[in-house]
Amino acid sequence: MSYFTGKFDTIVLGAGHAGCEAALACARMGLDTMCLTMNLDSVGLMPCNPAIGGTSKGHLVREIDALGGEMGLAADDTFIQMRMLNTGKGPAVHSLRAQMDKRRYHERMKITLEREDNLTLFQDECVEIVTKNGKVEAIRCASGAYFKTKSVIVACGVYLKSNILIGNYVKQSGPSGLFGANELSRSLIDNGISLRRFKTGTPARVKKSSLDFSKMDIQYGDIPIPKFSFMTQKNDKEQEVCYLTYTNLKTHKIILDNIHRSAMYSGLISGVGTRYCPSIEDKVTRFADKDRHQIFIEPEGLSTDEMYVQGMSTSLPADVQIDMLRTIEGMENCIITRFGYAIEYDCIDPIQLDLTLQSKKISGLYFAGQINGSSGYEEAAAQGIYAGINCALMLKGKEPFILSRSDAYIGVLVDDLVTKGTNEPYRMMTSRAEYRLLLRQDNADMRLTEKSYNIGLATKERYEKLMNKREQINNAMKILSKHAPNNEEFVNLLKNTGDSEVKTGIKYFDLLKRNGVTYTDILKISDELPVLDDEISEQIELKAHYDGYIAKQLEQVERFKQLEDILLDKDIDYKSIQGLRIEAQQKLNAHKPYNIGQASRISGVSPADISVLLVYIKKMKG
Repeated sequence: MSYFTGKFDTIVLGAGHAGCEAALACARMGLDTMCLTMNLDSVGLMPCNPAIGGTSKGHLVREIDALGGEMGLAADDTFIQMRMLNTGKGPAVHSLRAQMDKRRYHERMKITLEREDNLTLFQDECVEIVTKNGKVEAIRCASGAYFKTKSVIVACGVYLKSNILIGNYVKQSGPSGLFGANELSRSLIDNGISLRRFKTGTPARVKKSSLDFSKMDIQYGDIPIPKFSFMTQKNDKEQEVCYLTYTNLKTHKIILDNIHRSAMYSGLISGVGTRYCPSIEDKVTRFADKDRHQIFIEPEGLSTDEMYVQGMSTSLPADVQIDMLRTIEGMENCIITRFGYAIEYDCIDPIQLDLTLQSKKISGLYFAGQINGSSGYEEAAAQGIYAGINCALMLKGKEPFILSRSDAYIGVLVDDLVTKGTNEPYRMMTSRAEYRLLLRQDNADMRLTEKSYNIGLATKERYEKLMNKREQINNAMKILSKHAPNNEEFVNLLKNTGDSEVKTGIKYFDLLKRNGVTYTDILKISDELPVLDDEISEQIELKAHYDGYIAKQLEQVERFKQLEDILLDKDIDYKSIQGLRIEAQQKLNAHKPYNIGQASRISGVSPADISVLLVYIKKMKG
């Protein structure tokens, strides 16, 4: 029996990383918002790796922060180790990664949601999304509670009809022993949303005191400590250490001898697993030529003795997990506190969504996070804030907030999911971004904060900080465009960098392009240049060092935008357009692309089909 319990502008289903960002974005943009979770103790939960960021994922966290999201701020408050990855490569792929105190991160995120104006955090299970005439009308909970609403953001992660698998042991459960959601899948199907099964997994946790760290390599954090959020003043705390060890041939033999007992290899799992975060079983079989694989031992927090065994995700039986872990150096006497497992769950095909992450069939129904077939906390949070922003704008009757592939990694993520779809859990990578030199993590605020401020999410404080930074860069660039004085300091600078003496005048900016020359070096020969914060001077140095490459990418972006600016009416019947191939007609009618650029990226739509579309649009305008 249902009973009317209340009314909200929007209801977010789930309080994981997607749900938290979606709920906060909606509330901060003025919507009366409820965030519904099956367990209040799982808000901001990290059921797998206790870390935020990493290669390309660090870019997403910086972009979430630049838009006014919470993940970067929470990570800066609760990290226990911080490291910048890929520093031996170019700046486009530098990515920040933080080892987190997972319990403190949960507490930090939960109190943020509880204290946010316009936001109600509530524990129950949604079993039905009620729609009428193609629009969201209400939700019904397992308790009988019935909430009216204008919109719903589904951010339920891996909980839909989820099964935990350890060898041949199968249990209906969500991650970390939490309840799964077994009713909502039927409601989605009844509303015309098609589902499929994906699979992910997690490694065992082991007791810290049972490990011999003297046999492992120590991994230290960076000093000075970097930060995720552009609003964090300074990170200054004692950092924990992580450890590196390796599998060996004994480990591999145990795995291969028992591979038939793995839930993934025995046929128990029907869901598709992630290619880019493979289980140890996959690593050993796919890379048979490797004698060893890296294993990182990472603390789960300051208030626990549990350590996370990164690199050993598995669905092997419990007895095999014990045997294989005890073959690894430093883990000969390890005590397992939690076994690794695979988890299989329902998710949707994201090509059912438009570029705002709204269902093409049901107005007001949005999806964000792993329900869309993605993997990772950061990918989920990015979709959460994006869906939240667009949900708020839709209810306010305003234009949608569309980030293109040249605007942000978030734009790449969303476009990949809704345009190309995915046949396996999608993971963000720098290689997916065509314009990654423009989409560096260091300039996320320069790219996105003003956009977010203009739609009502980023705060005035954040916007004013950006304007101040932009002004400092512009003022410095004006001075750098001047000619450097041919004085003693200038000559000494050239000698120290191994460059030959300059006979004619050279501008400061051109001098900054030379290898080994920094903004600090230029300060020594100029009386006009201001002293800048490191992050601002870094922006200027990168602009100088990669000026030519950046100019080329900007030219590519301009050509790209010409196609993105040609919008397509969602009511076009592509079967009526003469000259389009049948496959293109079918694909275009199924996708209903937002613009010509998106249409060109749909599998099965050829350049010839795009030419036909351009002629059709020109004819319609005429």
